[in-house]
Amino acid sequence: MAFGFGKKKKISEDIDQREDAGSSAENAADAAQGPEGATATLNLPPDPADTVYDRALHGPLDAAEVDSTDGYIDLGALLITPLEGLSLRLEVEESTSRVIAVTLDLDGNSLQLQAFAASRSEQLWRDIREQIGLSVGSQGGEIEILDGTFGKEVLAKVPAQGADGSNGFRVARFIGIDGPRWFLRGVLGGNAAVDSEAAADLENLFRGVVVVRGETPLPPRDLLLLRLPKDAAASPEGAVVADHASPAQGGEPFRRGPEITAVG
Repeated sequence: MAFGFGKKKKISEDIDQREDAGSSAENAADAAQGPEGATATLNLPPDPADTVYDRALHGPLDAAEVDSTDGYIDLGALLITPLEGLSLRLEVEESTSRVIAVTLDLDGNSLQLQAFAASRSEQLWRDIREQIGLSVGSQGGEIEILDGTFGKEVLAKVPAQGADGSNGFRVARFIGIDGPRWFLRGVLGGNAAVDSEAAADLENLFRGVVVVRGETPLPPRDLLLLRLPKDAAASPEGAVVADHASPAQGGEPFRRGPEITAVG
């Protein structure tokens, strides 16, 4: 059973085994986004450990907390810091063609980002950690709650079969940050899911994200919508490229990610 953020669709994407840790474990990532209408609220009591990480000091930041948004890759609800060697894959919903997630690929590792609306008073991350555990468990997997870089984190392992028929695990590390009227979820894949050194650059990118919540009223857990950069253009091969950016500015192709399919 998968638990979701309201009326959103599920991301369908192939995942490599842990031994071939070159992409994020998107099946485990589906734990926080599932079938239409399949939302669970556990109403757990506050956990003091959730307040250990100082978001306002270390990031990610709200748009109101930065002096200028110049120089960022502008994806609408998310502003990303450019970095040499970084490529971005924008994941789209099949029925609407809207961008609902972005995956940052760097040095064979990945970080998927999604931002959600939240109320001023409610923090979502603890409930969502519980939902991830329930979903991963229903797939025969297991999770471990970690005291990680960003406070409480989730390491999820889901049984998987490799292309050669061997048995292994799909591994993903979930990080979550409650901000002012928003929640930002990251899913680290590849070696970054289990190796702190491999994760360092992507963790810095996560800290550097700026969330643009906007003033539009939205129900808690509704996705904040993303979009292509304003000056991006589609290439003949289907990649989306920022025309003005050089590789040193993070101007690698913005590659369109896997299509989004509805779940019954």
